[in-house]
Amino acid sequence: MSRTLTQTEEKKTLTSRRELPLDPPVSVKDLRDCIPAHCWKRDNLTSFGYLVKDILLISITGWLAYTFIDSVPFFAVRVALWIAYVFFQGVWGTGLWVLAHEAGHRAFSESDVINDTVGLICHSFLLVPYHAWRLSHHSHHANTGNFDKDEVHIPNTRKEMKGKLPFTKMQALTRYLKSVLLGWPAYLLWNASSNRSRQGRVNHFEPSSPLFKDNERHLIVISDIALAVWAVGLYWIYTQVGLRLLILLYFLPYLHVNHWLVLITKLQHSQKNLPHYADKDWTWLRGQLTTIDRSFGWFFDTFFHHIQDTHVCHHLFSRLPHYHAQEATQALAKKLGPYYQRCEDSVVTQTVECFTDCVFVEDDPDDGIYWWMQH
Repeated sequence: MSRTLTQTEEKKTLTSRRELPLDPPVSVKDLRDCIPAHCWKRDNLTSFGYLVKDILLISITGWLAYTFIDSVPFFAVRVALWIAYVFFQGVWGTGLWVLAHEAGHRAFSESDVINDTVGLICHSFLLVPYHAWRLSHHSHHANTGNFDKDEVHIPNTRKEMKGKLPFTKMQALTRYLKSVLLGWPAYLLWNASSNRSRQGRVNHFEPSSPLFKDNERHLIVISDIALAVWAVGLYWIYTQVGLRLLILLYFLPYLHVNHWLVLITKLQHSQKNLPHYADKDWTWLRGQLTTIDRSFGWFFDTFFHHIQDTHVCHHLFSRLPHYHAQEATQALAKKLGPYYQRCEDSVVTQTVECFTDCVFVEDDPDDGIYWWMQH
């Protein structure tokens, strides 16, 4: 059973990496061995139990909204109910996204067929090109914290921020809104905030994209076909309920899912105490330890399947299923000591700090270590 870190433990885990040697006094094998053996078991019954729960939540919430909200006599109450619907449906949808993400890591099941079937169906429902995302996400895990090769949330440099400094609170708010509203489609379509070294038309939909190897291109076609099938399904729903209800029932919760997806990944990989490394100074373990666990409280942690509050464990051992990640995290935190980072402030506080503290990095640090800066 997981426990909440005490305030003293929380402060201790936020020790700046600047105060520590670059490498922890443990190996990857040491970290693997400290995790209880049963935590590695991927159980189909347990995994499908979580999947069925998420599908039921989404289905029941959608049916209730479709059936009852527009029959409420008071306009203000209808507006409040639709807002509540979008909020909760976005949370349930994010949970479904996380389970598809787990399938992409082969952590849902020991069967690759089951993993890819679950991942393809669930991610397509959320307009995600499953195999394309899975392959680029694998590259992210292989290069986490590498300033030159990572795939997500690469910091801007001082030179790139020329004319935008000092960074104001209004600029931070604008960056937040752009990130959570446009960041995910921009990443899929144009590789935004990602590996700068790739040349050509870099996106997640074209089989010829530089993101993919020749023996992977047929998988991109499969993802595109799955999305096309769901697009036809959405058009059929439109013919039955009209554009207004399609937007309210599907597309607004979809935007809310995207919001959480971008915000969670941004917070996991952006913290003023944690650096990025130049390729020449990067190692796999250093990179994985540039991540941070962030608890958002019981509600979000539970329905997001603990993706954000056990993320260090996930980066170290991505095939470990989420329902064992809390127990594994406790073992890893003890083994890593101050190299383990965790924050349990409110999600609002964490978001404000991230978007105001993590603005840019210096252009070419002599020691090859890029630290987040404000001004």
